[in-house]
Amino acid sequence: MKILIAADLNYPVINGVATFTRNLAKGLASRGHEVLVIAPSQTGKRYKEIDENHVVIRTASVPFPLYQNIRVSLSPMREVKKIINEFEPDVIHIQMLMWIGQAAMKYGNKIGIPIVSTNHAMPENLMDNLKLLAPLARPINYMLRDYGRRFHSKADFVTMPTQSAIDMFRIAEKMTVPMKAVSNGIDLSRFTTAKAPASIYEKYNLPPNTPIITYVGRTDAEKHISVLVKAFYKVLKTEKAHLLIVGDGSDADNLKWLVRELDIARSVTFAGRVPEEDLAPLHQVGAIFAMPSPMELQSIATLEAMASGKPVVAVNAGALKELCQDGINGYLCEQDDDDAVAGALTKILHDKDLHKKFSEASLAIAKQHNLDYTLDQFLSIYESVIS
Repeated sequence: MKILIAADLNYPVINGVATFTRNLAKGLASRGHEVLVIAPSQTGKRYKEIDENHVVIRTASVPFPLYQNIRVSLSPMREVKKIINEFEPDVIHIQMLMWIGQAAMKYGNKIGIPIVSTNHAMPENLMDNLKLLAPLARPINYMLRDYGRRFHSKADFVTMPTQSAIDMFRIAEKMTVPMKAVSNGIDLSRFTTAKAPASIYEKYNLPPNTPIITYVGRTDAEKHISVLVKAFYKVLKTEKAHLLIVGDGSDADNLKWLVRELDIARSVTFAGRVPEEDLAPLHQVGAIFAMPSPMELQSIATLEAMASGKPVVAVNAGALKELCQDGINGYLCEQDDDDAVAGALTKILHDKDLHKKFSEASLAIAKQHNLDYTLDQFLSIYESVIS
């Protein structure tokens, strides 16, 4: 099968959409399918590259002002049309409703190529980074949701990572095309419960004998990481612990200022953007994984932590409750309640039996999200829309 993936976000960008897109492309190619990814250039200029086992064609791009380290292609129609004509895909899989996705949808519809569209984003994720538009957030969110409904309605099949994501987006009742929840999935073989190598502690200057609370992901405002920092400050009043924040984003400087203001800099490590090969061992160093973001449609980082045997403390919002099951493999807290987050973290740190119970449950839940099963699901969907 010849599969074209239209991805406005792709590796080396580090976020859930980019990670899923790359995992999907690599997984499909490893099964013998011919996979081509269209993604924005990392230099601004057009070029083609090989990413392990599949081709990536990069379209001309410019920096995206709302997020660090992200580039976007604002007018890629001519390039997308040429790529599609030359590749002649059996199916197009669109990952985002941004510019490359729009071009692939428009031209794919025009020449009759079957299209599968996956939604990974919520309007609120954008609005949290546009503080000046906060008074208009509700009508803007409505307009963006309606745009999403109209965009996805042009596909032959629509997926989202979880049923909660479908419910949150509130478009299912208005959709006339088939719609299904398909987990992003992860490669479980990459993650282990073994102790992290000493070299990773040394590389990031982490304390080897202190429980570490980890967060992995973008450090943009929409992730509400300041809530975790404030909660961690309260944890330190009774527990010996360390906070590790992996990732970069527009709110990083504010978070570092908050850490200094609370006088806890010695107990917090900002690792920033890290090499891909360091992500799995950095999950291993953690004792607990914390996800304070209220707008996750699934959260690959949380899945990766669970596959590493970590209890989870997360927000009772978005789709996180499908991964962090309250009292089973961790605790769910109300949005922006740093007292509740602090209490949950402290309780797990203080109780070794509880930590072990949650760890085992996280492993069991993560096994239900093996990437192989995700690939099976998408290949079945591709075959259905082709036929």
